[in-house]
Amino acid sequence: MAYFKPDVYQKSIFDIDYDKLYNRGIHYLIFDLDNTLALLEEKECPPRVKELIVKLKDKFTIIMISNNISSRIKPYKEELKIDTVSLAMKPLTKGLRKITKLYKCDKKEMIMIGDQVVTDILSGKLFGIATCLVEPLSDKDLKITGFNRKVEEIILNNYQKKKIFERGKYYE
Repeated sequence: MAYFKPDVYQKSIFDIDYDKLYNRGIHYLIFDLDNTLALLEEKECPPRVKELIVKLKDKFTIIMISNNISSRIKPYKEELKIDTVSLAMKPLTKGLRKITKLYKCDKKEMIMIGDQVVTDILSGKLFGIATCLVEPLSDKDLKITGFNRKVEEIILNNYQKKKIFERGKYYE
């Protein structure tokens, strides 16, 4: 079950201590798109997210990874001028392997940041990189994500009973 416990847990991408990550040797921030950076219905990058990504690009390489199709993430890729991986099939590690090949980076330098335990966190854990869970931006999800959320709820309730993890108690 340790495959579902994030290394870092924060309310949102705006609450993460990026300096702390950098000082730990993290140089590659891999962000999920839907409900992590933007709402499902948003076709353009929210200004506050763009401002954060531009700032982070001074220290980090930013990559967006999504199970969604390329046409969904293309506007973000173009606006933010970052690399993206679409159809990543998380929790499989295919997309993360693609990133390490492209950038020739060490897994110790990477962190997967996303809102889903069953896809984002599990994918990062299976690949052997650091993970950061953030709260979803909205309750509105894709249909498949609804099933994932039910599985996630069972896992997190089990963690809470064992005092391993508790929703709303954020940590670095």
